[in-house]
Amino acid sequence: MNAINGKIVWITGASSGIGEALAYELARRNCKLILSARNIKALEAVKLKCSTAEVVILPFDLSDFDNAKNHVENAIAAFGKIDILVNNGGVSQRSLIADTDFEVDKKLIEVDYLGTVALTKVLLPHFIKNKKGHFVTVTSLMGKFGSPYRSGYCGAKHALHGFFDVLRMEHQKDNINVTLICPGFIQTNVAINALTADGSKQNTDDEATLNGMPVAIFVKKLIKAVESNTFEAYIGGKEVLGVYLKRFFPKLLHRFVLQSKVR
Repeated sequence: MNAINGKIVWITGASSGIGEALAYELARRNCKLILSARNIKALEAVKLKCSTAEVVILPFDLSDFDNAKNHVENAIAAFGKIDILVNNGGVSQRSLIADTDFEVDKKLIEVDYLGTVALTKVLLPHFIKNKKGHFVTVTSLMGKFGSPYRSGYCGAKHALHGFFDVLRMEHQKDNINVTLICPGFIQTNVAINALTADGSKQNTDDEATLNGMPVAIFVKKLIKAVESNTFEAYIGGKEVLGVYLKRFFPKLLHRFVLQSKVR
């Protein structure tokens, strides 16, 4: 068990939801934090609530992956090194394949996959040089199985699993850890902010998310998985069973999902 207390942690998507709640929990554990997202005012509000911790704000858009080198250099400069990168930034989707503009599919890949991969690849030499580091990537149960209205989102999240599984294999020798966190339904604004067919936000919540796991409970489970160097952590309610149904009874999962309220 490697305690996270006192570590230098960089969190993307830190302005709300999982990233915000994680910042508060890590602040209580005396971590030094680098908080990133697009919304500067929201980041400043999160920083203010982390009053007991050393916090640096580093705002940027994940889809601006051409500037990943600058973002990583600024993050390292904040405290001289980084122990853990939590790749949490991303956006969800609520639209049928036949209705969805291809530009929406591109946006989901750029934000949810390429932006994360770009930061990771630029930070990787820093971890190799230090002979330690931990990539914590928040994917989704949708990175393990699919659901209607989330085709592009599922594609991007599945891609993250492929990339980070290989990174773990190639850099175990460098003492670099990789933990994939797969949330189910968590009480955040993920559904409200989800992209619809034309790229606009859904702006409404859904019943499953409203009744999901409280985000404060979720982040404690996330931290436990990181401290245990878990390869993959499935965190949520009964929806977690979908991972095992997909593996052993894929046709049963197919029928179950089609009968469920998936919007």
